[in-house]
Amino acid sequence: MTTTDIRVAALCGSLRKDSYNAAALRAAIELAPAGMTIRPAPVGDLPLYNDDIRQAGYPEPVARLRQALGEADAVLFVTPEYNFSIPGVLKNAIDWASRPPSQPFDGKPVAIMGAATGVIGTARAQYHLRQMMVFLNAFPVNKPEVFIGQAASKFDAGGNLTDQPTRDIIAQLLAALQAWTLKLRG
Repeated sequence: MTTTDIRVAALCGSLRKDSYNAAALRAAIELAPAGMTIRPAPVGDLPLYNDDIRQAGYPEPVARLRQALGEADAVLFVTPEYNFSIPGVLKNAIDWASRPPSQPFDGKPVAIMGAATGVIGTARAQYHLRQMMVFLNAFPVNKPEVFIGQAASKFDAGGNLTDQPTRDIIAQLLAALQAWTLKLRG
């Protein structure tokens, strides 16, 4: 690994097998610029957050997630929008990961994208996620914003992202995340 290599932990907020967001994450992995490695950090096996459990010791799936986030140079969130916000599984993962000691989002560059069948994609969910990043002292990429609206028309039956403008904007987001990460490294 060189000083310009970037390790990205990716959290997908959808557990659905044929999720457009999981498909968008696969596309991001494929579109990552040279020197960037994106690895999914699974969130589906986390127990519901309970501070009594945390105080007794982090459960193994939570410890794995915290380790993946701690070792990453940056984080990529790929989120659907449920009821105008982020899904509970993603909020649960953030709640578990952000507890002491060594909160792994602190000072970390973050990129956000999401896919939905509606016209505006996941705009409201992404704005809620950005609000959380303020409290966690993470540093989101401001532009480009990637709202994959009308997702059913952008992926084929096999879950492959076929819409070129969407592929282009994801590639631009990842390039911005790479530049932002390197800038924050100083």
